[in-house]
Parts: sequence; C-alpha cells; structure tokens
Amino acid sequence: MESIAVWQGATLGGIVAWILISSYLNVTRKLRSFLQPWVAHHVIAGTPLIFQIQKYQHWFFDALFSGLSCVVSVPFYTAFLPLLFWSGHGRLARQMTLLMAFCDYLGNTIKDMVSAPRPSSPPVRRITATKDEEDNALEYGLPSSHTLNTVCLSGYLLHYVLSYIQYEDVSMKFVGLALVSLFVGLIGLGRIYLGMHSLIDIIGGLGIGLVILAFWLTVHELVDNFIVSGQNVTSFWAALSILLFFAYPTPEIPTPSFENHTAFNGVAFGIVSGIQQTYHQFHHEAVARIFTPQLTISNFVGRMLVGIPTILLVKFCSKALAKWILPGVSNTLGIPIKSTNYIPTLNGNGKKSDESKQSGYIQRLFFSQQGSFDVDTGIRFIQYASLAWSVVDLVPSLFSHLSL
Repeated sequence: MESIAVWQGATLGGIVAWILISSYLNVTRKLRSFLQPWVAHHVIAGTPLIFQIQKYQHWFFDALFSGLSCVVSVPFYTAFLPLLFWSGHGRLARQMTLLMAFCDYLGNTIKDMVSAPRPSSPPVRRITATKDEEDNALEYGLPSSHTLNTVCLSGYLLHYVLSYIQYEDVSMKFVGLALVSLFVGLIGLGRIYLGMHSLIDIIGGLGIGLVILAFWLTVHELVDNFIVSGQNVTSFWAALSILLFFAYPTPEIPTPSFENHTAFNGVAFGIVSGIQQTYHQFHHEAVARIFTPQLTISNFVGRMLVGIPTILLVKFCSKALAKWILPGVSNTLGIPIKSTNYIPTLNGNGKKSDESKQSGYIQRLFFSQQGSFDVDTGIRFIQYASLAWSVVDLVPSLFSHLSL
C-alpha cells in the first residue's frame, strides 16, 4: 500500500514540477519559435504536391476519402467504443478508449504548442463534408490527428487480434500488417487529397503515432492491471485529469483542440472510475461475448436499443445538471465565472491579450484571460465523464436486469 502511494504521489508530483518549471522557463514560446517557422516552411513547400494529388479530382475520390476520414474520426470512435464494451470485449474496449484519449491529448498538445498552419485554402481545394471536418479545419495542422490515431488504434487492434486468436503463422501476421499499412496510407493520402494536411503533417502523425504505439504496447498490461485491481484508482485518475488540463499548452489562437481533449479526458475518467467499481460484475474476462450462444446477435441488438438511448439521456441530463450546479457552486465560493458557449448569460466580450496568448504551459484551464472561471470546461468534462460511466456501469446494470 505504501509503495502504491509513493509511485502515485511521485507521478503527480512530477507532473506538477513539469508544469511549474516549463511555465517558468516559458517552454511553449521557445519551442514554438523554433519549430513553427520550420514547419510552416515545409507546409508551403509541400503545396505543389497537394496540387499534383488534387489533379486527380473525382467525385468517387471525394466520397472515398471523406468517408474514410469519418471512419477514423473522434465522433466515430465515440460511437463505436460503447458497442465494443457491450460486445463482451471489455479489455480491448478499455485499452482502445484510453489509447484514444492518450493520442488525442498528445496530438492536440503538439498541435497547439507548435501552432503550425494547415495548407492555405485557396489556392488549395479543401473538402469538408461534415461538421466534424469543418471543426477539424479550425485546428492547427501538425501532426495529422487522423493519421496518428489510425496508426495507434489499428496497430493496437491488430496486436489484440493476433494475440487473442494466437496466430503463429508468419504469413498471416504479414497480411495483417500489410492491411493496416494500406489503411494508414489511404488515410494519409486522403488527408492530403482533401486539402486538410501537408506531407509534413502526415509524416509527423505517422512518426508520433508509431512512437505512441510502441510505448503503449510496453505499458498497456500495467495500465490495465492498475485499473481493474489497483488501489486509489479513482482518486489518482481524478487528480491526473485535473493536472493534464493545467499541463496543456496555450495556442496562439484558440482552437477546438482543447475542447476535444476535455471531452476525451472526461471519457477516460468515466471509463476508469466505472470499470474500477464494476470489473468483477460486468467486465471480467469470463463475460459473454458476441457471436457465442451466451450473447447472440439478437441480444446484442437489444443491448444497442437499450444502451444507446440511455447514454444519450445521461449525456443530456448530466450537461443540464452541470450547467445548473457549477455556476451556483462558483458563486457560493466567490469564484468569478464566464461561459464561452453553454450559458449565454455568462458570455464575456473581452478580447484576448497577447500576454495571455503566450502564457506558457499553465493552460488557463478553467480560467479565462480575464481571470474568470470558464465553466464550459467543467461542464464538458462532467458531461463526457457521466456518459462514459453510464457505458460501463449504468447500462450493463440495465442489461443484467433485462437479461440481455
């Protein structure tokens, strides 16, 4: 018990120390001043390659690459991962969820730290077929999140499948690796074809993704063992979630990247806290899995019909409850608050100062540039943490009562 407390304290203390030291040394500004001009130069130099690829413009390629981008987008994973939990593959689901949160955090951290531009449109033709793609276009370019996430999640999925079915045939491993490589290549090519990224962004996403995947394959068993059988799991992860907010860099101009991180930070906390409480009930290795007599297709469809409306209802109610509670708590404690989107009556009209834009690694998390509490961050975190908790705790309880 004492050793557990020591390493948890050391981990959190190390993050606090990094936040303070990096803020004092102004790490964000120094790294940005070094990396941004270099990346921007390569973005401009890569424009002719984008033109060459876009010469093959065709409605089929527009639809193909737009569709592939949707398949590997954050909203897709948000919808897909609950189904993976309910299919009985809990270990794979929680590992992919945490890996997705890890990728999202590191990718968006690098994006906002470097603050490098996307290809200029015009002259580059940019296709944004969905609202999610329109939001993506507002983020910075390096690295390509779609490429990074695809490398990590498809690579981990291949590792899980080969381990689960215990393939020893080298040729099958080669085929699996070839398919994953082809998929990653199509995603990278599609991001350039759609005008969303330059070659340097794709290379950055590929390289960072491979490093993250290698790291995750080294620690994933330790992480999983900690979540399902560790001590102080929920309190440790709550403290970690808060510190990760503060460790997030401030971009030159606000983008949706921090909102995406907030959402997946909440998802990770909700999954971890829910799994830690209900592992032996609903998520152990002996649970019924899809395509077995214990969990038929009809039962799985029933789970979806019950589960999806339930988690959407939890998301709606938790958001409404947080919008009602957080401002009241803040006012009671005398904390000045504002809201960017969720509570119109709290909207501020102040403009961001240059100093606040370059505030280093201490992201003003909940605090706006006017020194007030941006309650939207807390609302978004609670909303997605509640949604994730319902996926692994509330909904499986309903399945149990309904014999699904």
